[in-house]
Amino acid sequence: MRMRTPALVISSCLLVIGLVGCENMPFLSPKKPQPKEKQEAFPLQVKGTLIAKVNNLAITLEDLNEEVANYNAMVPADRPELKINTREQKINYLKNEMVRRLLLYQEALDRGLDKKEDVQRALEKAKMDLSVVELIKEEAVKIDVSAKEIEDYYNTYKGELKEPEERHTREIVLSTEQEAKDILIQLLQGANFATLAKERSTSASAKDGGDLGFISRGKKFAQFENIAFSESLDVGGVSSIFKGPEGYYILKLEEKRGGKQRSLTEMWEDIKRGLLFLKQQQRIEELIGKLSANAKTETYESKVE
Repeated sequence: MRMRTPALVISSCLLVIGLVGCENMPFLSPKKPQPKEKQEAFPLQVKGTLIAKVNNLAITLEDLNEEVANYNAMVPADRPELKINTREQKINYLKNEMVRRLLLYQEALDRGLDKKEDVQRALEKAKMDLSVVELIKEEAVKIDVSAKEIEDYYNTYKGELKEPEERHTREIVLSTEQEAKDILIQLLQGANFATLAKERSTSASAKDGGDLGFISRGKKFAQFENIAFSESLDVGGVSSIFKGPEGYYILKLEEKRGGKQRSLTEMWEDIKRGLLFLKQQQRIEELIGKLSANAKTETYESKVE
């Protein structure tokens, strides 16, 4: 995944680097301040389509589109109306966010705030993070996954690559084993499960005739799931009695859905992405191991509080 860095931080890094060795620029002179218009004479650094300039700094269409994409990616899925989609919205963002930010940025530079120690440290940290990201990207592009690797993975884990199975289940929960045996006999003789659940079950589901709706694995305790998802329990069938946290349980399976085996074609891209990620992680770990072997690293754990 390509990682984005806020435009302001990137602009700050580039500006600081660009100022190195620029002793003759008017606004860096230790002498009396030069007129504002001379600062504006600093050449615009434009890479892309220029859509705005604030004194000596440029904003490009590419900058705007990148920021808008980052903004939209952070908008909650349930609030799509907050996204920036139209030309008018983009122009508003340009004027009300990007231009205003550059005005404040230039004022900060005029006050020399970019020379503060904590700002310099933050810039160095940003440089380090960006460099590490670029290194990882450089290593990642060297890695590929073959068709054979994808096929081998599918064949090895085929049994686990099924659609999640859900089962529509009802329950009756009773306080004693004897009560459960009496109810099970009635059920085997043809009594209505939902009716008995309403009349006799102590579970909260009793009011719904013991109906739990569709459940998937991981939602109930282990014994419950072992019974509910047992291959021996057919649709319309009733389980044997088993003990659980609330008492003695009897289940009825109403319906099954899901659980279909996914084909290699369906899983191809997912498997490829997963294997690619694992191989990239392995590549980075190998690189770190090699670097660690040739580096002198010291940690002072006793000072960590």
